[in-house]
Amino acid sequence: MEDVVNQALGQALRKLRTERGWSQAELALRVDMDRNYLSLIELGRSSPSVRMLMRLCAALDVQAADLLDDLERRVQAQTPRQG
Repeated sequence: MEDVVNQALGQALRKLRTERGWSQAELALRVDMDRNYLSLIELGRSSPSVRMLMRLCAALDVQAADLLDDLERRVQAQTPRQG
């Protein structure tokens, strides 16, 4: 389940970043993060701290609740339902 959550978060962040036309380097600079770390987050291989997630949301001008709603939808879509 953790892998699914990390991948869904990475996809959601990548979507927001690309909608703004920003490179990984540009977003990383805006939040004072190493670009390689941002790449790992977007690939679902790492997960940011809550503090870093809030900084990413602020830079992307998105409410954390909206990002988490998107994350929840993505996780539900990727997780098989058990009957």
